[in-house]
Amino acid sequence: MLAPMCLANPRRAMWFALLTTLASVAGGLLGYLIGYFAFDAIEPWLRETRYWAAYEQAVAWFDTWGFWAIFVAGFSPIPYKVFTIAGGVASMALAPFVLASLVGRGARFFLVAGLMAWGGERMEAVLHRYVDRLGWATVAVVVMGALIYSL
Repeated sequence: MLAPMCLANPRRAMWFALLTTLASVAGGLLGYLIGYFAFDAIEPWLRETRYWAAYEQAVAWFDTWGFWAIFVAGFSPIPYKVFTIAGGVASMALAPFVLASLVGRGARFFLVAGLMAWGGERMEAVLHRYVDRLGWATVAVVVMGALIYSL
């Protein structure tokens, strides 16, 4: 929805990106609260969905990466909503959770809005083709940086 809105009104692209970021982080906080307070109630349902494997991966990443897991999920094609629930289940500190969400989601949405405002309709086709690759490249860079740092 962000891309078409930015195409329709490029001068307001950054405003749309800000609204999208804030709404996404608010949704992330809701996911965090679900994980923190109500995971036992949704666990049977979650096990039956296609998100269960992603949830298990998210929990494993939280044990090691914490803040960076939320940041990467916020920017990349990894399901952010699954990581927000896992953040609540893991009782991640709220301030780092919100900061990682703002930076990760904001980077993704402001990048999309900026590219759409700059490149117009031609950029939309390019963005659809490469946005997931850019997200996965970000995951690879963060993982490699973390591995280098841990050595």
